Amino acid sequence: MNPDSAAQDAARKLTGTFIDPYLGCTLEEAKAVSAVSYERGELRVELKFGFPCGDYEHELLPSLRGHLEPVLHGAALKLDLRADIIPHAVQRTLKPLEGVKNIVAVASGKGGVGKSTTAANLALAWARQGAKVGLLDADIYGPSQPLMMGLAGRKPTSVDGKRLTPLYAHGVAVMSIGFMIDAEQPMVWRGPMVTQALTQLLTDTDWGGLDYLVVDMPPGTGDIQLTLSQRVPVSGAIIVTTPQDIALLDARKGLKMFEKVEVRVLGVVENMSVHVCSACGHVEHLFGSGGGARMAAQYGVALLGELPLDLRIREDADGGHPTVVADPDGAQARAYLQMARRAAARLSLLNKDYSRAFPKISIEAT
Repeated sequence: MNPDSAAQDAARKLTGTFIDPYLGCTLEEAKAVSAVSYERGELRVELKFGFPCGDYEHELLPSLRGHLEPVLHGAALKLDLRADIIPHAVQRTLKPLEGVKNIVAVASGKGGVGKSTTAANLALAWARQGAKVGLLDADIYGPSQPLMMGLAGRKPTSVDGKRLTPLYAHGVAVMSIGFMIDAEQPMVWRGPMVTQALTQLLTDTDWGGLDYLVVDMPPGTGDIQLTLSQRVPVSGAIIVTTPQDIALLDARKGLKMFEKVEVRVLGVVENMSVHVCSACGHVEHLFGSGGGARMAAQYGVALLGELPLDLRIREDADGGHPTVVADPDGAQARAYLQMARRAAARLSLLNKDYSRAFPKISIEAT
C-alpha cells in the first residue's frame, strides 16, 4: 500500500480534528500532532503531549482508530506518544523555583475531606505515568505524608550542610516537617513561624529537577494558607471537596482564595463521591451526589475526578502504600490515574513560563 501524499495529508488533517478526552480540545488546537505517515501498511501517528502519557496509548488507541477509520483503508494504526512537560507561568510577583518546572497546590477549605490522600495518590500517579515528581507536606500542624508514603521514622540528610536531600518513596521525592519532629510532638507555632518553616523546606531542599512538585497544603483559608499562596510560585491549584453542602461551602472559599492571589485553579476533585459495599456491591452516595460538578460548573473550572469512598484506600494510605502503588490495576487506582492525567492536561493548556528564557542582568560597580 503506497497512498499518495494527498491521502497522507487527509490522514493528518483528520488526526488533528480528534478531541482528546483529557485536554477537552482537538489535537490540532493542542499542537499535539508531530507527524503522520504511512509506512509498510501502517498509519503511524506521532503525538506530543504536554502531560505525562505513560500507558495512555492503550486507552487512546481504540478511540483514535475509530476516528481515523475513513482514512485507514485497511491499514493498521501505530501510535508513538511522547511527553514534553514544560514550565508554566506562576503568580506575576514571584519567580519559579529553580529545579522545579511546575508546583501544583492541593488544597481544601476544611479538614477531613481526604486532601492528603488525594495529594499522595496524585504524585504517585504522575510518577507512574513517567514524570519526575516531588511531594511537599505543607501541613505543619498535622503532617501525614511520612506515614502515607511509608517513611515514618526516617530523617533526611544533607550532603553539603546547606540543602536537604529529600527522602524517596515509590519513585517520588518527599519532604515534610514530620521528618524533623517526633510524631507525638504538638506543633504550637504561630503563623509567621509556620510560613518561615515551609518556605525553608521548599527552597532548601535539593529536589533534583522535577516536572511537578505537589504541595499538600494545610486545610482551611486562614492567614497561613493565604501567605503560602502568596509566597510559593504555583503553576496551578486543585481543590478537594466532598459532595455535601458544608464541605462545598468551604471549598468555594479555597477556590476564591487562589483567584485572589492570581493562582489558576486546574479544577475540583470530589472525594468520597460514591461508596460501593464490599459485601453486596450496593452503590450509595453517602454524602450526596453532584456537588463537585455543580461547583465546577458554577466557577467555570474542570471537574477533575469523582473519587470513591472505599475502606481499601484508607488501609493503603495507613500502610504506607497508597492505592496507586498498592493496587495499580484496580478500579480505585484507575480513578486516581485518570484524575491525575486530567489535571496535568489542564495545566498543559495554560500559559508557558517565559521568564526562564530571559537572561539575568546584573549591575556591578567598576
